[in-house]
Amino acid sequence: MKAKLLWASGITLLLLIPALSWAQGIPMVNVSGSGKDTQYSLSLQLLALMTTLTLLPSLLLMMTSFVRIIIVMSILRQALGTGQTPPNNVLVGISLFLTFFIMSPVLTDVYQKAVTPYMQNSLNFDKAIAAAEIPIRGFMVKQTREEDIGLFMQMARKSDVASAETVPFTTLVPAFITSELKSAFTIGFLIYIPFVVIDLIVASVLMSLGMMMLSPMMISMPFKLMLFVLVDGWSLIMSSLAASFVT
Repeated sequence: MKAKLLWASGITLLLLIPALSWAQGIPMVNVSGSGKDTQYSLSLQLLALMTTLTLLPSLLLMMTSFVRIIIVMSILRQALGTGQTPPNNVLVGISLFLTFFIMSPVLTDVYQKAVTPYMQNSLNFDKAIAAAEIPIRGFMVKQTREEDIGLFMQMARKSDVASAETVPFTTLVPAFITSELKSAFTIGFLIYIPFVVIDLIVASVLMSLGMMMLSPMMISMPFKLMLFVLVDGWSLIMSSLAASFVT
């Protein structure tokens, strides 16, 4: 009964929002244009802000270096054979902070060229979005393979473009994601090789000693951890991932 009352109250509140806004003199939808400048009402600006905040996780995941980093970290954990150590929260936190470190020049350009002028009312919303797109597009183009761009251009049945900078954004994003997946799995393969070698050596030794009932994974894990610590593995992984985005 309480749940039904809560649902009814929520629906009633949503229905009353337009009436309350109109009674307070705030137009729900209002777009006024003079020449090339377009002014949006407060309601539309709030709607755009809430939509941006909703899509922000997807933008962070799919248009930055986060995809490559989190996949490499997950493959590293499987190669070490440590199960859920480090836990998922730790891997996501490491990936997020390393993403902010790698993307800091791009985020700085976006803030200086788009956010600050928009807050100072020197750029309208449309021009601010276009200015913010330029640094992000430049980063994505540098990390995207030409064959992936050509593949999605062919799938979209679009004509060839003069340069990668003129590729439509709807085509560039899936091509960038595909390239990131390829790069992540390539790095993961190179990380996996030394740990597989350790597993093979341990399994061969156990077989030669007749210890067939003993799990090779349980014996090899301490050796893999020791190798990873001795070579300063975390520093190597972090520096290699950051260097892989330098073009």
